[in-house]
Amino acid sequence: MAKFIFEKIIKADRKKVFELTTNYENFQKILPQYYPSTRTISVRGNNSLVEEHLRIGGRELVMMAKHIVDEPILHEIFIVGGDAKGTHIITRYDQLPNGTRLTLEVEWKLKGIKKLGFFGKDKIPNEYSKMIDEFALLAEN
Repeated sequence: MAKFIFEKIIKADRKKVFELTTNYENFQKILPQYYPSTRTISVRGNNSLVEEHLRIGGRELVMMAKHIVDEPILHEIFIVGGDAKGTHIITRYDQLPNGTRLTLEVEWKLKGIKKLGFFGKDKIPNEYSKMIDEFALLAEN
């Protein structure tokens, strides 16, 4: 299990950042290098069940993810099946005078993957940071 937390200041309105980073149905269109496939299974209120393929750390993970949104302040993801079952991801969105502070907290649990090689030398946190940078560029333009 690996856990990391980081923050990113994005020079865009919180609502815009939130809508962009929680629009998992379009991830494969806006970030295909990370999300080659997403498929929404069900939506009930602010809860969704989504099949996701995430390409990160040189691997493609297949996951069933439960997304819970509390617009525009919180997005929680529970990986309920697949390669990363048990993983928990929390994204918080704080409005700032000139933008949004995005705080990402990830607690990884992986099955059948050599964790040292997968997480070695901050590989996964760096990949997540790059992914958030991509979202920031999209939100700021």
